Amino acid sequence: MTNKEMNVSFVLPMFNEAENIAATIGRLGKLAEAICGSYEIVVSDDASTDRSADIVDGLAAKDARIRLVRLTKNSNFGGALNAGLRAASKDIVVYTDSDLPAKEEDIRKAIELLEGADIVTAYSLVIKDSSFKRIVMSKVYNFLVQLLFGLSLLDINSGLKVYRRKIIEGMELKSESPFIDVEIFAEALKRGARIRQYGLIFDLRTKGHSSISRLGVVARTFRDMCAYKFSK
Repeated sequence: MTNKEMNVSFVLPMFNEAENIAATIGRLGKLAEAICGSYEIVVSDDASTDRSADIVDGLAAKDARIRLVRLTKNSNFGGALNAGLRAASKDIVVYTDSDLPAKEEDIRKAIELLEGADIVTAYSLVIKDSSFKRIVMSKVYNFLVQLLFGLSLLDINSGLKVYRRKIIEGMELKSESPFIDVEIFAEALKRGARIRQYGLIFDLRTKGHSSISRLGVVARTFRDMCAYKFSK
């Protein structure tokens, strides 16, 4: 289904994704051409140390709908997502990871589910990671999010979220870690946001490496959680 009146910003936080980013941009471009009237792909580079930013820069030089936002200092994800969301200019904002873990049909379905909602957030129908450490970390983190912030979401840090830009516009987000997802949802609820969840099966990463489970990122996430909780 194509809606020529629909305009979409795809936001991709990126850190060292040279093996994935060109293919991801290509796939999202084809999807966007099929489903909406206008679109942009905003890649927010979190001070990558590989060729990622140069690859995007080259693609952007050939297509004005591709935009690169470059951070000069690594922010442990949160700063890159925040910068990407701030740069997004379309009515509908789709955040996904730079290795594109969600299939195109699921992205399309998530956008369709925005009808009657302000945010659609995906969750995995199966265990995403075979690592016992990451499974435990995810369960503990999601439990704390529900306990401390009242967010009854099945997977707060899932790799696919769709927002109406008006619900996130002007948010003064402070987190520079994956906790930014919690901050966005908590602030959105204060604005009366209607949230819908969508179950899907994410594709496993086959190229590159995720940095979310690095010890430094985990520590920064819990510092941001405490800072947000006790600053209110």
